[in-house]
Formats: sequence, structure tokens, C-alpha cells
Amino acid sequence: MSLWRYIRRGWALKGWKRWLSWAMWCRLEPMKEAAKMVRKHLWGIINAVVLKVSNGPAESLNSRIRMIKVKNRGYRNKQRFITNINFHLGDLNLYPQGVDR
Repeated sequence: MSLWRYIRRGWALKGWKRWLSWAMWCRLEPMKEAAKMVRKHLWGIINAVVLKVSNGPAESLNSRIRMIKVKNRGYRNKQRFITNINFHLGDLNLYPQGVDR
């Protein structure tokens, strides 16, 4: 868990490399496979740790778009689909002027 709390890139890289060396010397084959995957994506992992970014908001938006698509059971063309997404997720103010929600 402490690997995700680093603030500086150098310390994060050092900590992750220490974990990678431990995982590669481990006798558990699944741990070695995980280490290979982490090594392959280490650049992105370090960026996520240091910049404190997440793809959670994007996944949430994708889920909401998927629910709109399922609820309406298909569209005749792409433009209607795009219009419906903008209508439901575009933060449009549809109330008359002077009326607060």
C-alpha cells in the first residue's frame, strides 16, 4: 500500500523497482507474472502515483452513456445518439430564466 503514497517520481521509481526485484525472486509464479506486467507498464504506474490521477471520472461517464444506450434500445443514426447524450449529460439548464432548481 505504501507504493501508492509517494509524492516524488524518484522515490516512487525506487520503491517500485524494489518491489519488482522482490517479486521476481519470489517463488510464486503468479507473483512473477504480476511483476512482469508491472514492469511493462511501470512508466504509466509511476505517472499515476506521482500525479494522483485516476480514470474513474472517464469510466463513470462511459457507464452513464452505456445506460442511456441500453435504456433507449438503439438509435436510428449516430446523430440522434449524440444528441441524446448531450441532452442527458450536457449539464443543460432547461428551466425558465429566474427559476432555480
